[in-house]
This record gives sequence, structure tokens and C-alpha cells, in this order.
Amino acid sequence: AGAGAAVGLDRGSKGQISTFSSFISTVNQKKEAAENRSSPTHLVFPNIKNVRDLPPICLDVRQKQRVSIDALPPEMKAPVLPESVLPNQLKTMKDFQEDIEKVKSSGDWKAVHDFYLATFDSFPELNAAFKKDATASFNTIEDSGINAKFVNAVYDALLNTPQDIQKTVLKGIINSLLQEWKGPRTKDDLRAYFILLQNPQFNNTSTYVIYAHLLRQIATLVEADHHFLVHWFKKLSQKRFKQLVERLLQFISLRLFPAKPEEFPPITKCSWWIPSASKVLALLNTANSLVHPPLIPYTDFYNSTLDHIDLMEEYHTWQSFGNSHRFSFCQYPFVISIAAKKIIIQRDSEQQMISIARQSLVDKVSRRQRPDMNMLFLNMKVRRTHLVSDSLDELTRKRADLKKKLKVTFVGEAGLDMGGLTKEWFLLLIRQIFHPDYGMFTYHKDSHCHWFSSFKCDNYSEFRLVGILMGLAVYNSITLDIRFPPCCYKKLLSPPIIPSDQNIPVGICSVTTDDLCQIMPELAHGLSELLSYEGNVEEDFFSTFQVFQEEFGIIKSYNLKPGGDKIPVTNQNRKEYVQLYIDFLLNKSIYKQFAAFYYGFHSVCASNALMLLRPEEVEILVCGSPELDMHALQRSTQYDGYAKTDVTIRYFWDVVLGFPLDLQKKLLHFTTGSDRVPVGGMADLNFKISKNETSTNWLPVAHTCFNQLCLPPYKSKKDLKQKLIIGISNSEGFGLE
Repeated sequence: AGAGAAVGLDRGSKGQISTFSSFISTVNQKKEAAENRSSPTHLVFPNIKNVRDLPPICLDVRQKQRVSIDALPPEMKAPVLPESVLPNQLKTMKDFQEDIEKVKSSGDWKAVHDFYLATFDSFPELNAAFKKDATASFNTIEDSGINAKFVNAVYDALLNTPQDIQKTVLKGIINSLLQEWKGPRTKDDLRAYFILLQNPQFNNTSTYVIYAHLLRQIATLVEADHHFLVHWFKKLSQKRFKQLVERLLQFISLRLFPAKPEEFPPITKCSWWIPSASKVLALLNTANSLVHPPLIPYTDFYNSTLDHIDLMEEYHTWQSFGNSHRFSFCQYPFVISIAAKKIIIQRDSEQQMISIARQSLVDKVSRRQRPDMNMLFLNMKVRRTHLVSDSLDELTRKRADLKKKLKVTFVGEAGLDMGGLTKEWFLLLIRQIFHPDYGMFTYHKDSHCHWFSSFKCDNYSEFRLVGILMGLAVYNSITLDIRFPPCCYKKLLSPPIIPSDQNIPVGICSVTTDDLCQIMPELAHGLSELLSYEGNVEEDFFSTFQVFQEEFGIIKSYNLKPGGDKIPVTNQNRKEYVQLYIDFLLNKSIYKQFAAFYYGFHSVCASNALMLLRPEEVEILVCGSPELDMHALQRSTQYDGYAKTDVTIRYFWDVVLGFPLDLQKKLLHFTTGSDRVPVGGMADLNFKISKNETSTNWLPVAHTCFNQLCLPPYKSKKDLKQKLIIGISNSEGFGLE
């Protein structure tokens, strides 16, 4: 019955909705002609330019200094909005549920119809119905004062009601949205918007004209009103919050690519639909960021439909106009998937490479010198026996060429770099630099990650080298097997572009016990215990604002604040002590090391595209995914000389799918030069198995430049398994056939 009613609404209400749309347009035209749009005392459906301005609550991705959303104070300094006098409450939740039960036996919808008619007739009626206490002011920003269970019950029942009731609700919403506003919004007005936004009828495309006007009015509220809504959104259940997000994403997708274009007004007349929806999504994204853990994963805000639009046009629009004048999805990067962001970064990198190479060519020609193809690349010539020193020397000498396409040559080897040598150079260099004996990084067994050594030294150039390596990897679309904690990528984007003032510190971000737990879980647990300790901290712990570290066998002490060695840690100041301790470990004690690392990374990846990324997304771009799905690889593999039904291929997949994880990683490294999966998954590897018409006594051969495995036609599964394991376990070095 419910499905039938919903379908009926879709079919039967089109004429009605069309009339509503015409009515709204007529009213808008009359009001816009008669009134000053900029007047703060009247809010008609506002001008599009107001809709496109990102509200301060949604952080400007183009700002030079990234601001943590955690910095928002718990109580916003928003003016206390006036409360209006409400009508009397018609029914309680229990009364409503009893009416719904009676319908099942009597079939009489009158009482239910009257309730919906009265409740959705106006904003005051909505508040009268759903406000917990009509006389209470609910001045705290954290509590909307709405009976959420009652709202959910009314909306859950709505889709199962006859069409006339559903149309009645929509008519009431239209009348409310068309009301003339005099003076600022009240808290009750905000509650009404909060309630209406949850209406499941807006899943239906026939209601999109009304939904768009609701979104527009919410999007153009003042900043103080947005703060209230953000804090109310974060109190929603995970289920209801996710429904709101999915509804908005669907609205954007169907406006971009409508299944039935005739259902919607021409795009020229509703160009404000998508900007309005994006701004409301930004409020939800902010609300999600304020909750720990978040209500939904950040990936649930991705809109995969955007993978199919002209992303570079969006990027260039954002580059040219920023957050004003013209809308771009890059103003709202949380809706752009990591795969789409990777495309933007790759193309931006390619354009920079072409530009740098072209400039080199022009300079050569202008000096009447013969152009050399090598000048178009960053050519690295290194010896395996002196890998780190040679690499550091080459990168230092060729600093001006960092944004050219990378090519690597190992001295004394005949391999030509079509991509494979580059991958191995990265792999070997990372392996050597991160070795414990090298002393640059400390490996923490509890968290399985590396962190910067705090040992002081005269030269931090090798930390800069690691930063350059990571930058080159992103720039050249290479995945690295680096195990840094998430905190590292947060610091790497602090700020996301190098500040013009050299005195501004870089790589400093706000850190918490959660960040420390990702690196040193045991220490983080100890500090948490200190914070919750119920005894006398000063007498029982006998600590001061000091930290001790061992450096080359010598214990050194550092004051966490001036005179810290004389300040005892007490019950009153222990929070400050813990915060200073964490800040010392993750920021101050490694500042020079991380600053060199930061400048190295950004010397290659100095792109505004980085401002689109979350720290977690930078990690995925650098490291890829460690999760191997060999079944997905099997589905996407291409064949040359073989068919997927051939016996050798069947043997191969039987063997590979039965391998333990370490051998599967060795196979991936043998054939692609990396044991990590790129952003787009296994399908992005373009893995190919070719028939090698040689003796079956030969081992398999790989062309890592092309992610290609050359497999002889082995006669038995046992022979194939033996030869494959030997080949993938002895795969360092390159030669030419």
C-alpha cells in the first residue's frame, strides 16, 4: 500500500506540482519587482549570487592556513533568537499512533488527514506539533527542542497515506515557504526548516521544485542561524543523518543528469538548485566533522556522478574565481571522490610538466643551442651501492627540474626506464631510508608505523629528500610503501600551500590524545589515565612540566613551558600538561625535521589541487591501498596470446588465489613494481598476461613498465607454481632481452 501510494504521488501529482511551480514563479516575479532584494527585513527567494557565497561555517578551501573544524567553540556567540507564541498542540505522539492504528480497522483517514493538514499548514503549527515544550525557550545551541521520535513517526507514516494527504502536506510546505518574512528568523523558524528538511517526500523527483526552494531558503540564512542548524544536525541518528545526505546527493545527481529532463524547469531557470544543495550539504559535512567518531564516513559525502563531468573545467573555474562569482564543485571538495581528485591532480601535474618542459625548450632554442630530448625529463643517474647519497646529490643539482617527468637510470645496468625503473628506485630508496639503522625514523611496533626521530643534527637535507620523494610519487602517480600515521598527513597540509612569509611556521597542527594513540598507543593510554585519575595527582605522580628523552645514550630534559621543571602537575593543571606533552612530541621536538620534509614535498606538489584533499586522501594518493583483492584483479586482467579459458591461465589463477598474502604482494611487486593498489583499485593497474613462446623450463618474465606478465605455457599446475614462486621471490634488478 505504501509503495502504491508513493508511485501514485509520482504519477498523479505532476499536474498539481507543475501548478505549484508556476505559482511560485509568479509570486517571485511580483515580489522581486516590488521589493529591494538586499533588504534584511524581507526574505523572498534570494538572488543566486547570495546562494553561491560559501558560508563561513563551511571552511574556505582556498585559505592559506587550514583551520581545524574542532576549533569551533561549543557555544556559538550567536544572538539569542526570539521565541514566538505558538498554537496549542493538537496531538501527542501517542494520540497520533492510535489514529494510525484505527485506520487499519476502519479505513477512515479523516483524523490523520486533519492532523497533517493542521501540522504542515505553517511554521508555528510545525513547532506546536513537534516542540517538546511549547513554553520552553531552549536557549542552548545543542538542543533543538524538537521531539525527534515524534517527527520520525509522522514522516515514517506519511509515505503510507493516500495521495490527498501527501498533497496536503506539500501544499502546506509551499504556503509556508511563500510567507513574507519581516525581521530576523526566530528559533522556531529554524526548527521548522530543520523538520521540513527531513521530509522523505523529497526523495521523489516530482517534489524537487519545492525541495529546491526549501534548500535555497536554508542556504541563504545568516551565519548565526547556520550554527544552530549544524549543532542540531549532529544530534540526528546515524540513519536519519545518512538519509539527509543521500537525498541531497541524489538531488544534485538528477539535476546534473536527469532521467526525464521534462520533469524539471530548464537549467537556465534553476541554476541555483545545485549551489543551494551543495551549501546545505556543507552544513551537514561540518556537523559530521564535529562528532567523534563521525556519524558517517567522510566517503559517504562523495558524489560519484561528478566523476563524469568536466572536472578540469570545474578546477579552472575555481582557480579563476575562487569562492565567489561562479559556482564550482571545487568549492565543496568533500563531495568530490578521491578518484576524481586524483584525475584533477594528475592533469594539473601533466600541465605543469608540459609547461616546464616547453619553457626549457624555448630557452635552449633562444640561445641557439640544439635541443636535447633529455632536457624534457628529470633524469636521475644513481648507483645501487650509493643510492641515498647519489639521489640526494642528483635532486639537489636538478632542483629546477623537479616538475619534469621522472626518468631513472641505474649505473651499469641496461634497463630502459618506461616506468619500471622509476618504481624500483622509489622502492629501494624508501626501504633504505626507513631502515632503523639509518636513524631518520623510529618504527613503533605497537602501531606498525614510522615517526620522525627527534635527534638533533646539523643537516636535515635527508628529511627534505623524503618529502621530495613523496611529492614525486604523487606527481608521477607512483604508490609508495610508507607507513606514516594519519597525523603526518594532517601536518603536511598545515598549511596546504607554502606561506609567502618564511617566518610563518609550517607543519604545525592541533594534536590530541587520539593522534598520539595512532603512534604511541601505550603512552597515549597512560596520559588518558592521568586525566581520569581520581586521587591526588601532585602527591601520587610527583611530576613537573618537564619531559625526558634519550638521545645517543644521554637523557635530556625539556621544559614544556617556561620554568616547567619547578611547576608541579596537579589535578587542576593536568589537562594543560597533557596537551603540552602531546604538542611537544608531535610538533615541537621534531619541528626542524618535519619542516624540511614539508618543504621537500611542497617543492614538487606546489599545487592548489592539494587544497581539495583531506589528510586521509593524501595518504591514499601517496601509499595506495594495502588491501589486495585478487579476484578483482582476475576480473580486470587482459590477455595477449592466451584466452581466459586456457588451461595455463586456469592453473595460474588457481595458484595465485591460493597464495598467502605475502606471496600475492610479491607477485604484484614483480609485475607492477609496487605491492600497493592504486586509488582506482585493481582495475586501474591494466594488468596483462602475455604468452611467452619459450621453453617451459624458463621462469616468468615481467615488464613492470607496462604491468605485464609474460608466462610460458607450463604443462602442469605444480610446474607453474614452482616457477612462479622462484620468479617473484628473486625479482630485484633489470636487464634487456
